[in-house]
Amino acid sequence: MSLRSQVISLYKTLLYLGREYPSGYDFFRKRLHNAFLKNKDVKDPDKIEKMIAHGQYIVRELEALYKLKKYRTLKRRYYN
Repeated sequence: MSLRSQVISLYKTLLYLGREYPSGYDFFRKRLHNAFLKNKDVKDPDKIEKMIAHGQYIVRELEALYKLKKYRTLKRRYYN
């Protein structure tokens, strides 16, 4: 997979995960867009790979955040 397609895939994944962000989708989308625009001129493949790895870390953190939110909601619903 080329670096460009990895970056696009990461962007789409983050946009999808941003739908349930606690501060709202618009807030998340603006911040995500600005972060990608800030790094649009980077040409070094090693640096791009590091940024992709960091983005994948953010994806895992968001998934953990959503799972924790779901767990807490279920716990509140069924237990005192």
